[in-house]
Amino acid sequence: GPSHTGGKEQNTFILRITVSDAALCKLCWASYFLAGNSSLCGLAANNFFRRTLNITKAPFISALPMAVIPFLSTAAVYEAFLRRPLFLGDLNCEVCAVVRGGLIGAVVGGLYPFLLALPVNASLAARYSSAPLPGKENLLRFWHRASQPVFKKMSFGILIQVLTGIYLATKHHGIYLKMLQQIKPSRDQIHMLK
Repeated sequence: GPSHTGGKEQNTFILRITVSDAALCKLCWASYFLAGNSSLCGLAANNFFRRTLNITKAPFISALPMAVIPFLSTAAVYEAFLRRPLFLGDLNCEVCAVVRGGLIGAVVGGLYPFLLALPVNASLAARYSSAPLPGKENLLRFWHRASQPVFKKMSFGILIQVLTGIYLATKHHGIYLKMLQQIKPSRDQIHMLK
């Protein structure tokens, strides 16, 4: 009901007031660190595919989306599926938060840039005829073979993203618990005043 939502908004307001500036800074900027790593993964995947397919033209055209799209996607997904639910009180389980952080790091922060680089560079390879592309019947096998070495090179970056997502989720949950501890005494004082 509306009263339940109003209580959540009030809790969020109290959480915002009681958190220290240092913790607030961590809260605001942490997801951008994961998003920045995602951009680096996108640029690395783009570079590896360009080398594999011998693409020398249009470096800026392929690099720009590979830096911007993973950054925006990772920041938005982390905000929507971890930070916001956590601080609205919808995600109280620490293990759940940590698993979400790891999954966001792996899937959106690491695998997504790799998968995004594939069609970007495939279209450039076809456009500039930089690598001999097979017919439709062998296309899947060709891209599987072309992407395997790139994925092996990217696996360390994906692992870093998983660990970064887990670390940030753990930190966010710790800050959330500290803020809840700060709220409880103020609630007790309010009851005592009544």
